[in-house]
Amino acid sequence: MIVVGIDSHKKTHTLVAVDQVGKRLTQLTVDATPKGHRQVCDWLRQFDHVLLAIEDCRHLTRRFEADLLIAGHAVVRVHTRLMAGARRSARERGKSDPIDAEAVARVALREPDLPKAALDGPTREVKLRSDHRRTLVRQRTAIANKLRWFLHEIDPELAVPSRGLRRLHVLDTLEADLAARCGAVAEIAVDLVQDCRRLTLRINALEAQLRNLVRVLAPSLLNVPGCGVLSAAMILGETAGAMRCKSKDAFARFNGTAPIPVWSSNTVRVRLNRGGNRTINNALHMAAVTQVRQDGPGSAYYAKQLAAGKTVKEALRLLRRRISDRVFRALLADEAGRSPNVPQAA
Repeated sequence: MIVVGIDSHKKTHTLVAVDQVGKRLTQLTVDATPKGHRQVCDWLRQFDHVLLAIEDCRHLTRRFEADLLIAGHAVVRVHTRLMAGARRSARERGKSDPIDAEAVARVALREPDLPKAALDGPTREVKLRSDHRRTLVRQRTAIANKLRWFLHEIDPELAVPSRGLRRLHVLDTLEADLAARCGAVAEIAVDLVQDCRRLTLRINALEAQLRNLVRVLAPSLLNVPGCGVLSAAMILGETAGAMRCKSKDAFARFNGTAPIPVWSSNTVRVRLNRGGNRTINNALHMAAVTQVRQDGPGSAYYAKQLAAGKTVKEALRLLRRRISDRVFRALLADEAGRSPNVPQAA
């Protein structure tokens, strides 16, 4: 079998084909355009059995991956950290697009369980809308912080409730009050109030869209205590198909709830995993905190860990791992319940 490594950039794609022992056979550089993608498909016809390995940078390669998958090719993704060792062990020194593409191909030869690329499915829509909503929330927070300083300058006794700048009736009352005042500060404050209203309406609309999507795609996930619509949307969009994780332990490593082993001999030690997908990790943490505060199913386990001498943070981490396992089962159940005609997400 021939393995083709691909190093992608905004304007070009460089492909290097290697045999089963990693010997370079041939290479090709094409433009990152539909015409260049068709040229790649024509070039690949010279090989009987070929596996395409592409550096995992989907902001650059998503369209290229889709064209290759539609053409019937098998594509796996290689994380950039796996390429460092391959480059260091190469006989050719330096760094170039062909060297990087060859390193990608050799990693694919060495690693048999690389994640497989797939066409985008409905969960990508969830991710796009969830990410866009979080961006708008950050923008609204920045505007609200600036607005509060202006309001304090205009009238220190002008009371605005906590989190009130995300409520439409509070914004309406505030705008009417500011309209009766004169000066540049009041005018700018009115503009900021209008910006807050516009962002709030868009944020609310996105949340409604996410609610409808998540209810269809992940009903089992919503049944996990402490997992609301927004948390479920983050988990669903970032996971992009739980079936690509071979076990609940692999899912825990993916989301950062599995500790990292740091032991030797007979003494087993682990340390906190600060890597993994932090968005999912944050959603799992919120679910754990919610279960503890609302006396949910995890509160008894949390109290048991505290009684055993664990600190509050350690007990929450252990509970977060248990919730990760339950979320993984829920994701698998939801994916199994979907129509086979619905494509899975990349």
